[in-house]
Amino acid sequence: MIGVVSYLAFFLTMAGILAIAVLGLNLQWGNTGLFNGGVVAFFGAGAYGLMILGGRPEAGQFGGFQLPFPVALAGGVLLAALIAWAVGILTLRLRHDYLAIATFGVAVAFESVTRNAEWLTGGAKGLRGFHRPLEAAIGDPFLFSLAFLAMVLAFLAAVYLGLERLVRSPYGRLLRAIREDETAARSLGKNPARLRLAAFVLGSAVMGLAGGLYASFYAFISPQDMAPILTFQIWAMLIVGGAGNNRGAILGAVLIWAAWTGSGFLLARHAPAEFQLYTGTIQYIMIGLVIVGMLMWRPQGLLPERLAISQTGGEAARRSASRDLTGRETE
Repeated sequence: MIGVVSYLAFFLTMAGILAIAVLGLNLQWGNTGLFNGGVVAFFGAGAYGLMILGGRPEAGQFGGFQLPFPVALAGGVLLAALIAWAVGILTLRLRHDYLAIATFGVAVAFESVTRNAEWLTGGAKGLRGFHRPLEAAIGDPFLFSLAFLAMVLAFLAAVYLGLERLVRSPYGRLLRAIREDETAARSLGKNPARLRLAAFVLGSAVMGLAGGLYASFYAFISPQDMAPILTFQIWAMLIVGGAGNNRGAILGAVLIWAAWTGSGFLLARHAPAEFQLYTGTIQYIMIGLVIVGMLMWRPQGLLPERLAISQTGGEAARRSASRDLTGRETE
């Protein structure tokens, strides 16, 4: 029984961490129309920032300041936000496919830095030695897993409620106006470039928070954790759940994480021995099929975006709910 509860706590902890990252992407794409193909870079910035600030000292290794967990976590979030600000200044003039390519290039560059800058990131061996919060005080691993799950769910609830208030505020309506028709928003005296940058930085900071929680959960981070598949997983979660809907983002995170872990278990247990080496590859193909299938069958996701429809705003709401991943409308 304890084993089942322990695995369930692990599953929900990871689902909660990924759901936070999906909420950050939802702010960027679902509410502002920013196609971020470099999610893993900002996720990784939060993770590495926490490990550098909160880890123990190592010979020849930068960092190891052993700062308290809240300070180290905040530092990782700030690092993700600063990188997003620099990236946004350079790339947010691009649109759709070009922005996706540019941000994906940022993710590739970030992974290359983490793999080669051994003095900063530990290189291929990664960074370890972070003292997980409350682990020593609690002592029992089972109770600690439950406490960590409660902390992750608290962060998830805080991010969800904060973003819900944001997107329902006049600022959120302005973001959607820029998403739907940037020229019209500019004609009303708004500054789309500044608003797009602010949304990009805030969404990336949320991703950095998820990365910091991920690193503190495992007390380890390496370039292998920054593989591009993480970006596609998070995109699949948003597409399945429903872009523009924060509840859909959380639902998509839980469903895709369940499909990922379940498929890995089934393939490892029941696939022929000659296919065991290709389990990861098969899972990557499955993620691609999920994305393509949802875009063809239900591009608005399981929980579509819901906007207040008025006589003047009904068409904009319909267009928002029917947008597909490329930014084009579907019938």
